[in-house]
Amino acid sequence: MPMMNRRQTLAAILAGGAVLSGLVSRRAAAEIAERRLTVAKSPTCGCCSAWVDHMRAAGFEVETLDMTSGALAARKARLGLRPELASCHTGEIAGYFVEGHVPAADVARLLETRPEALGLTVPGMPFGSPGMEYGDRRDAFDTLLVMRDGSTAVFASH
Repeated sequence: MPMMNRRQTLAAILAGGAVLSGLVSRRAAAEIAERRLTVAKSPTCGCCSAWVDHMRAAGFEVETLDMTSGALAARKARLGLRPELASCHTGEIAGYFVEGHVPAADVARLLETRPEALGLTVPGMPFGSPGMEYGDRRDAFDTLLVMRDGSTAVFASH
């Protein structure tokens, strides 16, 4: 095997670093893309905006889409979300829906565990959930995992 001089050795090291850097960059890009959340909401809903702020503070990149109630209802139906599981806004991330005031930690856990499911929901608008803070009032609530067959299971209790 031929010997490499210093210049060749340095070039090989730098080339290896460039390859490693490319892998790291692709991995970082994939992680950023996975934390990209699109939220459909009413343009006048304050609690929706507060939940978006909660998600951004937790490191999610959030794009909001203001739409009419009819368009929002059609979006929920397209995602397989039954009316009794609905709330005021609907997010989509990494192939899942996130309905209502779901805590950011629950969304992060969903992305880590990747269950075979449609998404997460916090039906209604419980006081004390992210975006629904109201003084010291806190209602107990569950984040539900919505399975592909439409059934639900408690994903987290708060």
